[in-house]
Amino acid sequence: MVRLTSLIAASFYAVYHFIKAGAYTHWWLKGGRGSTKSSFISLVIILGIMRNPGTHAVVLRKVAANLKDSVYEQLLWAIDVLGVNHKWKEKLSPLELVYIPTGQRIIFRGADKPKKIKSIKVKTGYIRWIWFEEVDEFNGPEEIRVINQSLMRGGQKFDVFYSFNPPRSVASWVNTVVLEKRPDTYVHHSTYLDVPREWLGEQFLIEAEHLRAVNEAAYEHEYLGKANGTGGEVFTNVKARIITDEEIARFDRIYRGVDFGYAADPLHYTECYYDKTRRRLFIFFEIHKVGLKNRLAVEQIKRQNTSNRQVVADSAEPRTIAEFHDLGLNIVGAKKGPDSVEHGIKFLQDLEEIIIDPVRCPNTVREFTQYELDKDANGNWKAGYPDRNNHSIDAVRYALESEINMRKIKSAPTVAR
Repeated sequence: MVRLTSLIAASFYAVYHFIKAGAYTHWWLKGGRGSTKSSFISLVIILGIMRNPGTHAVVLRKVAANLKDSVYEQLLWAIDVLGVNHKWKEKLSPLELVYIPTGQRIIFRGADKPKKIKSIKVKTGYIRWIWFEEVDEFNGPEEIRVINQSLMRGGQKFDVFYSFNPPRSVASWVNTVVLEKRPDTYVHHSTYLDVPREWLGEQFLIEAEHLRAVNEAAYEHEYLGKANGTGGEVFTNVKARIITDEEIARFDRIYRGVDFGYAADPLHYTECYYDKTRRRLFIFFEIHKVGLKNRLAVEQIKRQNTSNRQVVADSAEPRTIAEFHDLGLNIVGAKKGPDSVEHGIKFLQDLEEIIIDPVRCPNTVREFTQYELDKDANGNWKAGYPDRNNHSIDAVRYALESEINMRKIKSAPTVAR
């Protein structure tokens, strides 16, 4: 059998080492055209089944009609380059690959027929290997979770692969999911630049270079796998990364804000630090919960805000502010004023970076990255900012109101005398 290292790009060596070590369960492999991520996954699954008796695989596309000419052919390629064709049997109805020595199976299903996924059974062993190809075509994390719950049963070790070219919009659900930090999840990004030139062919490289010359944004999206926007994103300066305890210890002035929840809306409390010199905002703490009673909300805020520093809140709720104050919280209402939403969002847009910790503040990352303008019936962007899914954004605006107002005063035109 051919050595695997001769068949995969060097950028996947570490990933394969982690897979062999059983380091993670969920493997999100994203990247641009020609990055060979699907080739890598197909090789891992074929070898994984051959080396692990009693394990089977399920390979999924959103639409069943796309299986034969994509993932099925990709796995046949893996069988061929590994030189093990004589050990595998091809079946078209139902679409399957069978490892002849043991009867282990690779089963292909489309998520357009969920009942067929739930009905998948294997006589012996269990389904260890699951592959969601073009996972961005699925309907979101809920659909993925339901499928996994149906398939991940009876075994002690699972490997679930999610392969995709990142959609252009940063608000796409897959671009948001990969920002979440889970100890059982590994995220890898690859591009054609990581692949030996001879694997791709000269024409592939010519096409990539031509697109880079005539449309760099399209090149970055298609070939480098960058989610570089739809044009409707409100914030293009968000960076999700871990903010360390050491960094937080150096923050010399913390800003705090709260957006009150209603029947179906969450209360959102935020803490952030504004580096005026470098014009960077660090958001490192959140409370985000629907139906949180006022007393419990105050207790949770004071547990974090141990010195009971001032919190700026939505002034549209004076009764709630009064109740929070009576419960012992140092709280004031935002002054707001004409066009306060526009001024606040403009302030945030003009920052060099909005750095959000995705572990401490997952809801803040989600709202800031998914906040987009609405479109009219003709597909044009509407003026004004939508008032939905923006609880963390409002809380940050309230927290930074003094800085926003200071900038507004400085930028006001001078009246001639």
